[in-house]
Amino acid sequence: MYITRYIEKTILEITKSFKVLYLGGPRQVGKTTVLKHLAEKQQRNYVTLDNLNDRNLAKKDPELFLQKYPAPLFIDEVQYAPDLFSYIKIRVDQSQINGSYWLTGSQQFRVMKNVHESLAGRVGIIQLLGLSNAEIDRKPFLSQPFLPSSQPLSPQFLTSLGSINPIFNKILTGFFPYFWRNNVTDRTTFYNSYLQSYIERDLQAIFGLTKLAEFQTFIRLCAARSGQLLNYSELAKDSDISVHAAKEWLSILQSTMQVYLLRPYYRNFSKRLIKAPKLYFLDTGLATHLTKWPDAQTLQAGAMAGSFFETYVISEIIKSYLFRGLEPPLSYFRDKEGHEVDLLIESGQKVYPVEVKLASRVQTKDIPSMFYLQKKLPNCADGGVICLSPQRYPITRGIDAIPVEEIQ
Repeated sequence: MYITRYIEKTILEITKSFKVLYLGGPRQVGKTTVLKHLAEKQQRNYVTLDNLNDRNLAKKDPELFLQKYPAPLFIDEVQYAPDLFSYIKIRVDQSQINGSYWLTGSQQFRVMKNVHESLAGRVGIIQLLGLSNAEIDRKPFLSQPFLPSSQPLSPQFLTSLGSINPIFNKILTGFFPYFWRNNVTDRTTFYNSYLQSYIERDLQAIFGLTKLAEFQTFIRLCAARSGQLLNYSELAKDSDISVHAAKEWLSILQSTMQVYLLRPYYRNFSKRLIKAPKLYFLDTGLATHLTKWPDAQTLQAGAMAGSFFETYVISEIIKSYLFRGLEPPLSYFRDKEGHEVDLLIESGQKVYPVEVKLASRVQTKDIPSMFYLQKKLPNCADGGVICLSPQRYPITRGIDAIPVEEIQ
């Protein structure tokens, strides 16, 4: 069963503006599925280099390959024939037609390297992650990404509360389309296979990683730190690796879109700010698998419930921007006096503060740092507290409690 993706509209818009489109993202998030779905509607030619005959032709004779498969063309697993990029460049430079080629591949780092080297200025690049909660629930697409000042959704779109909040079932399962298209419940087999493919095909083949046991320990420790400030020295010590290796491996996790580093906001403030980034996994299911949470009830009652809820919220807001072809304008605020706001969203000349609370009711006493920031930051706009409330309500003037279901 195909699940409509919000990024479809962005793909079609970029196709009108660029000669080449590249859709990136980690493995198993649905890149091929969404492009094949749209290619069939457009009667666009499709070829995958998973097919060994086509792969060999693309590697040995790229010119003949492009003659055999004329534009408009969608090429999947394009990383297997890196010489193709130069020939695509020649073809699009000789044409005035936009949308000639769609490209994607499972080895994100390798493809991006070739895209930047050969197709700079000719390619529109967008990134796909796993399904958003709104996509799973089949909510209508909104043209604008999330801001705390956005209009609230109608009540019928809000999740009712129960002994186990439905959000925690999704946090535990994760957002790979595999689960939601097929109603699959075997998390362990999927994630074990996913990690094996990721480590063997990406980390060993592309990055030459040899310390596989150490890396598996490292990624598990990263998952246990999701939603927390990143301390390289502490992470390296606990992983029994050097600080240099910790930074290098985290850079790999970041470039392959397994984790997101949320940078601190620093403008208009003194030097007394915390400069370390915050670490978030981009799929909560992978993180809960790595940290061995067995079920949603245990997770919701566990010590990491708040961190994983925050990880979920941040990843959903990141999707809200990426799926609309936008770079997420996100940061966080924390100073050495202990004032902290989980998320700042920049839009225009304004900064929108957002707090994340694992609670169904939020009061003014729960958000002192938001009041501090509003006083200190001249361009601070209305903010919100994302929580488990079943409906939006004002906490105080300029700050609303926002149901987590409103992120879209």
